[in-house]
Parts: sequence; structure tokens; C-alpha cells
Amino acid sequence: MHYRQVAVIGGKGAGPGQFSASLRSIAVDPAGNLYAANDSQITVFDEAGRPRRRWSTSQPVHSVAVAGDGAVYTGQIRQIEIFDRAGKLVRTWRDDTLAGRVTAIGFVDGDVLAGDATGRAIRRFDSNGRFRNNIGTDNPLNGLLIPNGVLDFGVDAHGIIHAANPGKHRVERYTPAGELLGHIGRFHGTDPAGFGGCCNPTNVAVRDRIYVTEKAGPRAKVYNFSGELEAVIAAGVFNANCKNMSVAVDRRGRVYVGDTVKLAIFVFEPVAI
Repeated sequence: MHYRQVAVIGGKGAGPGQFSASLRSIAVDPAGNLYAANDSQITVFDEAGRPRRRWSTSQPVHSVAVAGDGAVYTGQIRQIEIFDRAGKLVRTWRDDTLAGRVTAIGFVDGDVLAGDATGRAIRRFDSNGRFRNNIGTDNPLNGLLIPNGVLDFGVDAHGIIHAANPGKHRVERYTPAGELLGHIGRFHGTDPAGFGGCCNPTNVAVRDRIYVTEKAGPRAKVYNFSGELEAVIAAGVFNANCKNMSVAVDRRGRVYVGDTVKLAIFVFEPVAI
């Protein structure tokens, strides 16, 4: 499998489709619209990469996700703000204990998952914001090892949660109830199939495969569900100082990666060989 770069969206600046200070999270909805969590804003791009909407949040946004009904969930410090498709605030969930810094959001079986980087755990809430259980804490360290300060995960079509555990150089699989099912990944300093450095992979997305990003040096890769490396999507295009590059995949198999220094979203598509 090979990928080619087909577009760059955003970039640092003050324009309508640019980001001034940060680019922390990206997400794609079923229609192919791209959502970017930048500064204290959400910016929405259409499938062609054109900016369509932008609205403000009450705090800097650390994560963004779009639910099946089109609601836009934004993870912040000690809260999650939920907006409708047009950017109107619908409700806010606040929790000083369980939502320290929400760096990832996902959905499973009608519930909402929040990656709390402060607590090093994935919190599972029902649709009304009531806490159900923790995921990733049933281990001797009482949480995931995230030296990079970001807890990220993706949910597959079967409702299995794939969480990056960078301190252990792997992606772990969990049930919504918190049972650890297994993992992929191993430490290796030179083999591209492995994860090097102190703490990789940093971010993960799941669709037909498992997509990850790394730091030092930054790159994006794709694995099958058995843990076999299928491709290094890209490496040299990212700023060397990038870390915690959010990754998303759309219905066409296009891969979106957020460069946290250039404040640009690089778009790649698979090509037949």
C-alpha cells in the first residue's frame, strides 16, 4: 500500500481557513466534512477543503468529534461543550474530576467516550453525561502511559476501542466495559514497523485499518488489525518538532494529519500499485 499527498488545508495565518495559534484535533463526519479544533474555535471545511463555518468555544479546544446525529462534541479543560451542526451551543457537561483535560472524544453504543489526559483514562458516559466506567485504568499504573500529555483513541465498527499507549509503544484494544483484549506494536528504534523513542505512537484513528502518528521524528503510518505495518503514509512533510499530530480518515480512505507547528492539515490518499 502506498499513499500520495493530495492537498494541504489551513496553515498559519489570520485568513478564514487558517489557524493563528494552535491545531490540536481534527475529525471527519460521514459526509466528508472536516472539523478542526484550533485555538478557541471550531473550523469546518467541506470535502474539497474549502472553509464553510467557524464558531467560538468558551475555552481552548483540545479535541473534536462528530456524533451520528451531527452534534459536534468539543473537549476542553474540565468540560465538554456540545454544538449543533450550525455551531449553536446545545449543552455543556462539566466535571472537575473526570474531565481534567479532554484530548479525545468518541462514541460507542449510544455512549460518549472522553479521553482524560489528566486522569490518564478514557471515561465512558451515557448520552446524558452520567458516568458509567473507566477504560485503561485496570493495570498496576492505574492508567495509560502518556508522557506527551495527550490521550488519544479510536473506535472501530464493532465498538472496540483502540487506545494509544505511547509509554508502552503500542495500541491497546478495550471493550466499552474496560476489558483489555490485546494490543499491537512493539519497541524498535530503526524498524518502521516498530515504535521508537520514549513514547510512540502519540495519536490513533480507526476505520478499515489502524492509523497512527508519531513524534521525533514525526510520521504517519497504517497497520492492519493484526498489527502488521501496511505503509508509512508520510514522514518528511511534517515539521520536525511536531508531536501529538491528530489523525482522521474519511469514507474514501483519505488520511488527514494535523501538523502542530505548521498549523496545516496534510491530506493523503491511497494509490494502487
